[in-house]
Amino acid sequence: MKNIQTKTIAIFAALAAMMAATRFGHFGSAVTLPDASLAVFFLGGLYLSRCSARASVAAFIILILQAGLIDYYATSVQGTSDWCMTPAYWFLIPTYGSLWLVGRWFALRHTIQGKGMIGLVLAAWAANSFAFMFSNATFYLFSERFADMGAVEYASRVSQYYSSYVSVALLYIACAVAAQVTFELIYKQQTHSPSDIV
Repeated sequence: MKNIQTKTIAIFAALAAMMAATRFGHFGSAVTLPDASLAVFFLGGLYLSRCSARASVAAFIILILQAGLIDYYATSVQGTSDWCMTPAYWFLIPTYGSLWLVGRWFALRHTIQGKGMIGLVLAAWAANSFAFMFSNATFYLFSERFADMGAVEYASRVSQYYSSYVSVALLYIACAVAAQVTFELIYKQQTHSPSDIV
């Protein structure tokens, strides 16, 4: 039980650090990584699925608050553009919630082995695609910044960002899963060393 709690805390800390290190820039730069927020919430649902529902909800809320505080700091202290700080900003909560739920749903029904890997790729792609479309649709509808722009024109403009947003999220998820698989292999090798075999 203690090992599970330690592992859960370590995973949560890693996710929080991942968001803190990347959320300041959507696309990254020569010195910063692209925003990992979409991946963080998917991975949170995926890797924290074994803890209680209460603990999972608490972790989600803390990460949501962290994201909001980072955005507040960026716009009010660092002078980052507050273009996205509109009534539509609140729709990031269900956007991130959908990622978390899909990650949790997958983890409780499948394993990250063999055919499960294919399912994970499809689930991650579908969840991040939905998150991209939902967040952009709600921004168009509720931000009050596009009164003079039709929905078709808006969709054509934001669609150019789809591949970069989703591919970056999938890359972060792939790195996390690769790290997990590597650690598991190392652990198995250590616990089943030749000296243990009679």
